[in-house]
Amino acid sequence: MSHSMTGYGGSARHYGGYNIQFEIKSVNHRYSEVVLRMPREWTCYEDKLRRLVQEHVKRGRIDVFIGKEKEDDTSSPFVLNRPVIEAYLRANEELKQNYGLDSSLSAKDLLSLPEAVISPDPLMDGAATDQEWETVLMEGLAEALDGMIAMRAREGLHLVSDLEQRLSRLQEIHADLVRLAPEVVVDYRNRLRGRLAELLEGAFDEQRFAMEVAVFADRSNIDEELIRLKSHFEQCRGLLQSEGPVGRKLDFLIQEMNRETNTIGSKANHLALVNHVVEMKAELEKIREQAANLE
Repeated sequence: MSHSMTGYGGSARHYGGYNIQFEIKSVNHRYSEVVLRMPREWTCYEDKLRRLVQEHVKRGRIDVFIGKEKEDDTSSPFVLNRPVIEAYLRANEELKQNYGLDSSLSAKDLLSLPEAVISPDPLMDGAATDQEWETVLMEGLAEALDGMIAMRAREGLHLVSDLEQRLSRLQEIHADLVRLAPEVVVDYRNRLRGRLAELLEGAFDEQRFAMEVAVFADRSNIDEELIRLKSHFEQCRGLLQSEGPVGRKLDFLIQEMNRETNTIGSKANHLALVNHVVEMKAELEKIREQAANLE
């Protein structure tokens, strides 16, 4: 079933002392465009995250937002970097032994040394591996993506239902055009005969009259356009019930239907037929607007 290009999905993960939020939304776009916004330290995962989205969404502008917040924690936001502090103490002892320097380090001195105190941030100190963070981000985005796809599918059902109803109306108008087409020549012949009879008082060349009617019939013939329109209607219905992206193909068919309808309008020399052409063009414009939302 065809999907809409409009959708939204969200999810959340708790990992490494962080609350991670995922949001993904999509809107209409002629092509496929994926825009990711996330903390700078996660840009190394951008290619894989982008490919995950592109595997499931073939058309539309997709905006992905990934944010993180530090979870509430009663523990200290800083911890002693024991290996570094021990290295400082050993260096201090070497200074005393090798150079005879009388040096002592206070707690204040140690705490002021570079990297003696660090934040227990798994993003920065390696408490969590790159692979673990990648798994968390991929799973969180996949869940949000599933929600967006489900919404696009629901929206697609409504769009397809509306388009099928409008196609049915086009087919009704098409049936009226098929019925009216032969009457165009008959009406023209009767009007022409009546005018010539008034002007020439009934004395006119019957053969010349027949030729004139034949030329008009050939010039106003719309059988080919009606046949092609019928074919386009059937193809549209087939596309709407098919799987996968159909928006571009549907757009092409709508252009072709417009072209055939315009040709019929240019050939029409009959009021009822012209009125039907105007109605058909109005329906095609509504179909074009709706079809622009399909993936």
